[in-house]
Amino acid sequence: MAQWSPRTPLICFNRAVSDPLTAALSPYARFGVRLGLEPIQALLTALGSPQLQVPLIHVAGTNGKGSVCAYLDSVLRAAGYRTGRYTSPHLVSWCERICIDGEPIAPEVFLTLIQQIEAVLPQVAYPPSQFEVVTAAAWLYFAQQQVEVAVIEVGLGGRLDATNVCQPPLVSVITSIGWDHWQRLGNTLGAIAGEKAGILKQGVPAVIGPVPPEAKAVIVERLAALACPGIWPEPAQWCAERAGWATWGGIEYPLPLAGEMQLTNSAIAIATLQQLQSQGWQISREAIQQGMAQTRWPGRLQWLQWQGRKLLIDGAHNAPAAAYLRQYVDQLGWTAVTWVVGMLANKDHEGILKYLLRGGDRLWLVPVPDHPSADLEDLKALAYTCCPALGECRRFNDVTEALDRAGDRCVVCGSLYLIARVLAAIASN
Repeated sequence: MAQWSPRTPLICFNRAVSDPLTAALSPYARFGVRLGLEPIQALLTALGSPQLQVPLIHVAGTNGKGSVCAYLDSVLRAAGYRTGRYTSPHLVSWCERICIDGEPIAPEVFLTLIQQIEAVLPQVAYPPSQFEVVTAAAWLYFAQQQVEVAVIEVGLGGRLDATNVCQPPLVSVITSIGWDHWQRLGNTLGAIAGEKAGILKQGVPAVIGPVPPEAKAVIVERLAALACPGIWPEPAQWCAERAGWATWGGIEYPLPLAGEMQLTNSAIAIATLQQLQSQGWQISREAIQQGMAQTRWPGRLQWLQWQGRKLLIDGAHNAPAAAYLRQYVDQLGWTAVTWVVGMLANKDHEGILKYLLRGGDRLWLVPVPDHPSADLEDLKALAYTCCPALGECRRFNDVTEALDRAGDRCVVCGSLYLIARVLAAIASN
């Protein structure tokens, strides 16, 4: 058995620990991101296999996962079901990742779960990663609280993600396939699709959003091999008579989340709900309308106030998300935008900047707090290559300093970790 202990002195974690929950999870950060099912399977077995006690919907994809999870969770709650929701990353608190009936887990309950996990570590041969600990805590919490259905978001990829040790889900969902995390998932869209299609299970219906032809071919082959019914919903349409409402599958519903991409995300969610209806789940038209209306998903095309000025924030961290963000900004009629951008070192910097920048725009570059950021001088050079007519490009040490100099028509984007810093700064003022 393993002799490792979570209380072994840290060797790789040097960020200041600000709260007990972060302190409890920080020892596991040293193991980084680890793809593979054997460690999480061993840990969950030692915990009594809680992942086998919870009916679930499993959601993978490059973009749109969080919105789809939020829609599903909200509608299922409106239908009267006790729901669990597991998503990542969080914005301000670790507790956001694990919710029951829309409410984040209490910090003291989360700490108790971590203690229960640590009690079984002598029985497993692998020291768990941070994501594996949080995933195990989610399964344990949902089983203990006897949720009726859980909406589970894949962390990275699918096939080897720690969430993929579940029982066959009620429905599998792949929201989109795009160019992200290629360093771990493969350097072609087909390879990335193969990893995400790894969540598909024998005979389980799968709802799949718009994907490139190369990715679709891989997914279709996987569906056939597993005899999975495939549902490929087209995007919803805006209702001509009711502003802010959309229609799909014969249902009209409010669409509170901003951006044209929500026509696709909401259609995926409703197609998934229709699959549940066909399995006997009681989800009325009224529950769908109420649940869609009540959906909230912070940090994505969200309007805030900064020093009395309107501020748009969005976690866009890859090229497809940047394209949607630019489309939304163009619809606002802004002629010159100040982009406050911070990106991780391993992202598609060129793809993101090409979509965002237009002649006359200003670009304020900032580091992503507490994470390996892209070099700001390299980003500056790349920005002028992508957009020679860029109005101005400056570097700042912190996003709050950049926001103070931004003025009107300002958008913050590039990383959800950066968005978290903005939200925390606003909350503290």
